[in-house]
Amino acid sequence: MKKIQFNKNSIVRRYIFLMGVFIGAFLLLAGILLYSFYELNEEYTSKNSQLEDKERLVQRMEEAFIKAFMDVRGYFAYNTESLKKKALEQDPVIMDYMNQLSAMEESYKDQAFLEQVEDFRKYYFIETLPVTLEEYENGNIEAVRATANGGATKKIEAIMADIDEYNDAINDQIDANFIELKKIQSYVQIAFVVFVLVFLIVLLRITRLMFSEIAKPLAGFAAAANEIAYGRDAVIEVDKDRNDELGVLSVAFNRMIEGIQENEQNLLAQNEELVAQQDELHAQQLELQEALEFVKNNEQKLSSRNELINKLANSLDKQEVLESAVLNMCPIIGAEKGIIAFIDEPSYASYGISPGGVKQFRGNLLFSGVIDRLQVERKPFAMKRQCAEDEKGYHSEYLFSYDLYIPIFLSGKKLIAIMAFTRYDSPFDGRLMEEYEALAKNVGIAMDKINLYQKSEEARRLNQDILDTIQEGVQLVSGDGEILLVNKKFCELFGCPEKLHDMDGCSWDEWTALLEGTIEEAGDFIDFLKSEVASQEKYPANERQFTYRNKAGKVFKVYCEGLFDGNTKLGTIFVHRNITKEFEVDRIKSEFVSTVSHELRTPLASILGFTELILTRELKPERQKKYLSTIHNEAGRLTALINDFLDIQRMESGKQGYEKIQVEMLPVINKVIELQKVQSDRHELTLKFLGGSDVVIGDAGKLEQALTNLVHNAIKYSPEGGKVSVIVFEKDGMVRMEIQDEGLGIPPEAIDKLFEKFYRVDNSDRRSIGGTGLGLAIVKEIIHDHGGEISVKSQFGKGSTFTISLPVSDSQTDFG
Repeated sequence: MKKIQFNKNSIVRRYIFLMGVFIGAFLLLAGILLYSFYELNEEYTSKNSQLEDKERLVQRMEEAFIKAFMDVRGYFAYNTESLKKKALEQDPVIMDYMNQLSAMEESYKDQAFLEQVEDFRKYYFIETLPVTLEEYENGNIEAVRATANGGATKKIEAIMADIDEYNDAINDQIDANFIELKKIQSYVQIAFVVFVLVFLIVLLRITRLMFSEIAKPLAGFAAAANEIAYGRDAVIEVDKDRNDELGVLSVAFNRMIEGIQENEQNLLAQNEELVAQQDELHAQQLELQEALEFVKNNEQKLSSRNELINKLANSLDKQEVLESAVLNMCPIIGAEKGIIAFIDEPSYASYGISPGGVKQFRGNLLFSGVIDRLQVERKPFAMKRQCAEDEKGYHSEYLFSYDLYIPIFLSGKKLIAIMAFTRYDSPFDGRLMEEYEALAKNVGIAMDKINLYQKSEEARRLNQDILDTIQEGVQLVSGDGEILLVNKKFCELFGCPEKLHDMDGCSWDEWTALLEGTIEEAGDFIDFLKSEVASQEKYPANERQFTYRNKAGKVFKVYCEGLFDGNTKLGTIFVHRNITKEFEVDRIKSEFVSTVSHELRTPLASILGFTELILTRELKPERQKKYLSTIHNEAGRLTALINDFLDIQRMESGKQGYEKIQVEMLPVINKVIELQKVQSDRHELTLKFLGGSDVVIGDAGKLEQALTNLVHNAIKYSPEGGKVSVIVFEKDGMVRMEIQDEGLGIPPEAIDKLFEKFYRVDNSDRRSIGGTGLGLAIVKEIIHDHGGEISVKSQFGKGSTFTISLPVSDSQTDFG
C-alpha cells in the first residue's frame, strides 16, 4: 500500500486535509444516492398515476354502459321517455372516455381493448338500440324480446367481462410496479449500508493514521514527563525529520529536560546550603529560646515584684500584705515554699506549707536561734540542711535543701517578723542577699504604714464613736459644701440612718436635697447653711443659729462654728439639736399661764366683786346669801382648779396615793350620771350594761373622778344637747366602758395630742367652752395607774367615743 504523503510541517494542516477529503467524498456519494432514490420514486409515481387514470376512465366507461343498460330496461319496463333520452345520452360520454383512453394508449392490449369497446358501442348504440326502440314503440314486444334473446344480452355480458378483465390487468400492473419499486429500494439501502461501511473503514484508517502520528508521540511525551517528575531519566524518540508541532515539542521537551537536570543540580547545591543555614538557625533558635526563657523568668520576677510593690504600697490590710509578700517573693527568690510569720502575734501567711508545718515552724521559731542571729546580724542568711523524710518524697538517698531567713524590722529597728523560704535544686545566690533585704525593708515599711493606718483608724473610729454618742446631730462641711464628717445622730434626725457610711463625701446638692425632703419651709434653712459655709468670719459678733421644724413635727435648733487652721478656714461644723421637748415645755408654760390667767381671773374677780359689795353696802339678807353662795361656788371652782393642778403634779411625780379595793363600776357610773344630770336638761344620759363582770380593782374615788371628767366633757362638748351614753361590757378579761356623745367631735390632727397637759383643741366652737386642758391628762394618769388603757374614736362634727379598759377583778386578786 502506497503511503500517503502529508505535509509534515503541520499536523493541523494534515488533519484538515484528511477530514476535508473524507467529508467531501461522503457528501458527494450521499448526494448521488439520494438523487437516484428520488428519481426512482418519481418514475414509479408517474407510472402508477397513469395506470390509475386509465383505471378511473375504464371504471367511468363501465358505469356509463351500465347506466345506459339500466335506463333502456327502465324505459321498456315503465315507458318513461326521460329514461330513453338518458340512455341515448351515454353514447357521446362513452366516446369521450374512449378518446381520453386512446390518448394514453401504450401497448397493443390498450389498442385491442379500445377496438372491442368501439365494436360494442357501434353494435349497441347504432345497430341494435335504435331498431329495438322502434319495435317497442310500435308495440312489437316480441321483436324486442327476440333481439335480446338473439345475442344482445350475451354481448353486453361479454363487454362487461372485458372491461373487468382490463381493470384487473391495470391493477396487476400497479402491483407489479410497487413490487419492483420495493426491490429497487432494497438495492439502494444495501448500497447505502455498504457506502457507510466503506466510509467508516476510511475514517478508522484516518484515525489510526492520526493516532500513530499524534497520540502515540503524545503518550511518549506524557510517559517521559512522568519519569522526569519522579526524578528518573527519560528519552523522547521522535523522527528527526519531523518538522511539525510534535517535532518542535520534542525538541523543546528535550531542552526542558536538560534545563531541569541543570536546575536540579543547582537546587541540590542550594539545598545543601539551606540545610547548613537551617542547622545554624536551629542553633540560634535554641539560643533565642534560652534567652526567651530567661526573659520570661525575669518578666515573671518583675511582675511578681511589681505586684508585691503595688500591694505593699496600696493595701492597708495586714493579712493581704503578708499573703502577697510570701506569694510573690517565692518566684522572685526561686523558692518552692515560704512563710512569713510575726514573732509576738499569731499573724502569718504561707505558700506550699501544710498547717502542721506552719505550727511546727512557729513553735520552733523562738528556740531555733534564728531570731537571735537575725537580731544580731540584721541581714538575711541561708542554711543548708538534710531534707526531712516528708520532704524526700519517693527518694531514698540523701537530699539537701536550702533555707533562707530574712528579717523584717518595724521602723528599721524592732524585729517584728521573719520570712523563711526553701528551695531544693540549688543554693541561694549570696549576691542577691541585698536585693532580698531591700524587699524585706519594703515589707517593713508596709507594716509601718499599716500600723499607722490602724492607729489612725482606731482614733478615727474613737472620734466617730464619741460623735455617735452625742445626742445632737454633728455635721462637718468643707468650704465647697462637701460633707467631711457626720455622726449617727445626724442621720437619725433626717431619717437616713442606713446612709451613715455613705454620707462622707456627699456633695452640697446631694445632702441639701436630702434635708429639703424632710424639713418644712426648707428654703430659709438652706440659705442659712449656704451663708455659713461661705462665711470666712472667724469670730462672729452674734451667735449663729437657726430653728426649723421637720415634717414629723419635731423642732430643731442648728448652731455652727467655723473650723480654722490659723486664718485658713477648713470647714464649718453644724450641730443639729432636737429641742422639741423644750419647745413643748415652752408651749405648755405659755398654755399654763394663759389657762391660769383665764381660769383664775374670772372666779377671783367674782369673789372680789361680791365681797366688796358685802363689805361696802348694806344688803338685804337674801341678797347677801345669794352673793355669798356665788362666792362659795367660785371658791369651789378655784379649789377644783387647784386640786387639778395638785393632782396632775402628784401623779407625774409618783406621789399620788390610791386606796384600791374591789369596785363594782355600775354603781359608780350611776352615781356619776345622776350628779351630771343636774348640769344640763338638754342632754339624755343613759347607762347600758351588755353583760359580763363590772368588778375591777381600784380606787373608787379616782375612778369616779375619771368617769366624771369624761361624762362632763361629753356634756360640755355637746352644746346643742343630745344623747350621752355609757356602755359597759366585759371582753377579753377587761371591763370596757364606752362614753359616747353626739357633740362637736375631735379633729383628726388633735387626736394624738388630746391627752397632753394643757392641750386644748383650738377652734372657734370650743373657745367659748373653756377648760384647763388638764382633765383628760388626769384621766389618762388614773387609768394607767390602775393598769388600764384609754382610747378615743371620733368623727369630727358627729361626736366622740372614749373607751376605758380595766382588768376584771376576781376573788383571788391580791390587793396589795
